Amino acid sequence: MSILLKLICSWVSAVPLSSALKIGKSLGWIYGHIVRYHRQDALEALQQSFPEKSDGEIHAIANSMYRNLGMNLVESLRIGQIDDAYIEACIEFQDQQVFADCIQKGGGSLGLMAHIGNWELLSVIPYTCKHPTTIIAKTIKNKAVNEVLHELREKVGLHILPAQHSYRACLEALKKNEFLGFVLDQNMIRDEGVFVDFFGRPACTSPGLAYLSAQTRLPVHPVFIIRQNNGRHLVKVYPPIPPPAGRDPDSIHQATQQYTTVIEEVIRKVPEQWIWIHRRWRTQSVERSAG
Repeated sequence: MSILLKLICSWVSAVPLSSALKIGKSLGWIYGHIVRYHRQDALEALQQSFPEKSDGEIHAIANSMYRNLGMNLVESLRIGQIDDAYIEACIEFQDQQVFADCIQKGGGSLGLMAHIGNWELLSVIPYTCKHPTTIIAKTIKNKAVNEVLHELREKVGLHILPAQHSYRACLEALKKNEFLGFVLDQNMIRDEGVFVDFFGRPACTSPGLAYLSAQTRLPVHPVFIIRQNNGRHLVKVYPPIPPPAGRDPDSIHQATQQYTTVIEEVIRKVPEQWIWIHRRWRTQSVERSAG
């Protein structure tokens, strides 16, 4: 399977980007309309998150999401080609110098990220800023896909740490003055997460970023990449979030809620660019389970 994916990766990399994106949109349409992968989950999540929107608007967002996922796929398979020309043509920073300054301070730096836009293109960070970068993310269940993406990420200088049992490795990365990014919009099991409000419902969320910020006294820099209508991608850096007051449960919960609120605010602006197929609210709180 991994050999087949590598062949597909080589083929996608060989065709012009405009053609690859058209292929991606078609794949997204098939994924959403023929395969219908988690389509009902996506529609239900959208309806509950945007009760003010009509059924037509909900279906339009879902359809755009699948197209975006298809384009994400073909772009992600090309990240091994990232160079100055690619960045000049496809990626812009809202303020690259501000971002470079925030990640190049001594003692490392912490970033808040999410599955918004084409998050895989944040692989440009180590290339453009010439700064070591590590991302905390869940391992993809499909081993072949996980292997290929891991190789592509490593090729552009991006290091990946697993979401579980990597706290010490995170501290080591920060000691090496690395930029450490957390993808914080995925469901966690009850024993490993804290419940915070996300689109009006409790969502089980990793407290790891808050603990690291509290322990190291480093602020958290929200960084997201948004797909633009002109085919380019905009990397936006939001104001830093100060460290929690301490590592007590209330402080950690409050900080994790802050991070989640920032993510929600961005998603509300571009709802079609988030992964509504992810069952974000799958883990139920004790109160809701009892009810």
